[in-house]
Amino acid sequence: MAKRTTSGVGGRNGSPLTPYLFLAPYLALFVAFVAFPAVYGLWISLHDWDYMMASQRFLGLQNYANLLDPDSVVFRDFWNGMGNTLLFTVISVPFLLVLPLLLALLLQQKFPGRTFFRAMFFAPYVLGVAVIGLMWRYLLDGNFGLVNAFLGTDISWTTSQPWAWVSLVGVTVWWTLGFNAVIFLAGLGDIPTEHYEAAALDGAGWWASFVHVTLPGLRPVMIFVVVITVLASANMFGQSYLITQGGPSQSTQTAIMVITELGLSRYQMGAAAAQSYLLALFLAVVSIANFWLMRDKDAAVQAKALRAQRRRGGGGGDGHTPLSDPQVPATPASLGTVR
Repeated sequence: MAKRTTSGVGGRNGSPLTPYLFLAPYLALFVAFVAFPAVYGLWISLHDWDYMMASQRFLGLQNYANLLDPDSVVFRDFWNGMGNTLLFTVISVPFLLVLPLLLALLLQQKFPGRTFFRAMFFAPYVLGVAVIGLMWRYLLDGNFGLVNAFLGTDISWTTSQPWAWVSLVGVTVWWTLGFNAVIFLAGLGDIPTEHYEAAALDGAGWWASFVHVTLPGLRPVMIFVVVITVLASANMFGQSYLITQGGPSQSTQTAIMVITELGLSRYQMGAAAAQSYLLALFLAVVSIANFWLMRDKDAAVQAKALRAQRRRGGGGGDGHTPLSDPQVPATPASLGTVR
């Protein structure tokens, strides 16, 4: 008779180290390129760090204090960059949410050439920022640019305001529109058609179906798109650096441009690291606020009530899942045997 192997190490379940072996390549890359640089950068921000010198003087929190001191040499440039970053984010994010959503709703319809148009709208996103920046720098040139020639205008798109911001926002929307649209298309495909059929039976029109079916069904996708769009807009660098060079008069110089110039051109790595961590703190707060504002409030209330019920010992105190839990489906084990 064949011997039965017991589960355990080396048995059918395998070694408990197997999952960690599969994760090891990613963990190695994560530690080498994310975790270690983050900790090392924090250490640099506490020093007067100049990589051209043999030793670096410890400053403590002085680099952070300088960012809050109006008399320091880094105060004006940094907060000017933060203001420009905020302005660009506030202007660009609504366009990068509304237009891709409308485009996704249009491309979801069945019409000849739908796949071609999906590919065409996504195509600009595969180009690098260097290609986009250089191409539009020449297209928007006020002297010989094709944009002025096509529109019959004489506008200095990259050297005067507000046209410099119009150019940066327009180029960014054109470049990244397709990516957000593809994400929305995937979310729209996951909404069951039965929901739209039920809404139609209730007499709901297009707008009512959009508000009460589409938007709630897109909530998880919308949270993802909002967060990545805000983060990408707040980290905008290449478009401004290549198209407007931060001008006119530093009016389009973003926070990332200020940090890069301070650290790599003026060799003040400690101050630049402190600025980057302050920017990261602001972005973390904004991301958390986005998650909180766009959360499913009804589900949050139900989860809170369920936790309160469990703390009182009325739900699951005996180790079993209550049948009234709306988030846990009934299973044969929880229903028991009907006699």
